[in-house]
Amino acid sequence: MDETVAEYIRRTVLKIPRDEIKTMLQKWGFLSEAQLQTINFHQIKDNISQDVVQLCEENSADIKQAAVLDIIYNHIYPNKRVWSVYQMNKTGEEMDFFDLTEFKKKFKRQLRSALKNVTINFREYEDNAVWIRIAWGTPYRKPNQYKTSYVVYHSQTPYVFVSASVLKSNLPLLCQALVVASNYCDIREMELRSHSLNSLKDIVFKRYSQNFQTYYPRPLEERNVAPENEDLRIIQENRNEKERVQRVNRQIFGDGPQPKLEFAQYKLETMFKSDPKMDVLDKKEPFRCLVKFSSPHLLESLKSLAPAGMADAPLSPLLTCIPQKARNYFKIREKKGLFPGSFVSP
Repeated sequence: MDETVAEYIRRTVLKIPRDEIKTMLQKWGFLSEAQLQTINFHQIKDNISQDVVQLCEENSADIKQAAVLDIIYNHIYPNKRVWSVYQMNKTGEEMDFFDLTEFKKKFKRQLRSALKNVTINFREYEDNAVWIRIAWGTPYRKPNQYKTSYVVYHSQTPYVFVSASVLKSNLPLLCQALVVASNYCDIREMELRSHSLNSLKDIVFKRYSQNFQTYYPRPLEERNVAPENEDLRIIQENRNEKERVQRVNRQIFGDGPQPKLEFAQYKLETMFKSDPKMDVLDKKEPFRCLVKFSSPHLLESLKSLAPAGMADAPLSPLLTCIPQKARNYFKIREKKGLFPGSFVSP
């Protein structure tokens, strides 16, 4: 077994929590149950990793087998990576039968036609998700197994979840290979990003409920109250306002937890209004800006603003509709023909 393969397997084992190493090795399936019985999984992780490498030496493991173990690890711990959502589009409404074998063949052929030094591995899971691991090289260097890109493609949907490598120059090659292999026409980033892969899936697959109505608070009624009853009135009004905020928040965001979204952005275009006497603008042109949001848990942060007293209830639809706007983003821009930097299949 090559020394680089042995070192990569050792480092992969070290990343796994000790209590889960045996279970993950069993899922890997490269080592027999008899071989696993010879490993003392109660010793320190470094010794466990050395024992695993020694057994892999006996089985003559190669980089393909090592990559499978890495895919299994990333599938169990997807939150270790940052994921972005991409959406692919067709020219028509026709639906093609998905052939995994043909998809793999086209993807490899397209990617390797542009870059020879690249390692590609696939693994299919029960939820129609195809996991793709790509280790990138250069025309003069072998693939770097420690700087990999991961792609999760659900074959019955136009959505692709990508965790890109450090080499961003490889992203166009990856996108081109995806549209060719899946028989789509182009692919565009949805401008949603998060460590939580499952939350991104919940958003684009609409697997959570969130209402998007706009609510308007009613002003408090003025009353003539005696001074001795004023404190009680204030307490009651505060209690009523708190209940109203909670009710409106629940109507907008729902009762369940929000998907864990960490990044979102979209473009706004509005007319700039000013006093004609000030003569600020010579022409009546729209005011354009790019709005970016980032947080460890963006939707939960927005949900907590009104109850914390940091914003009025209800929140602006520009904030509460971020997931919905991301899904509608491409429909709006497609009508306007605003798709710079898209990747089009030949």
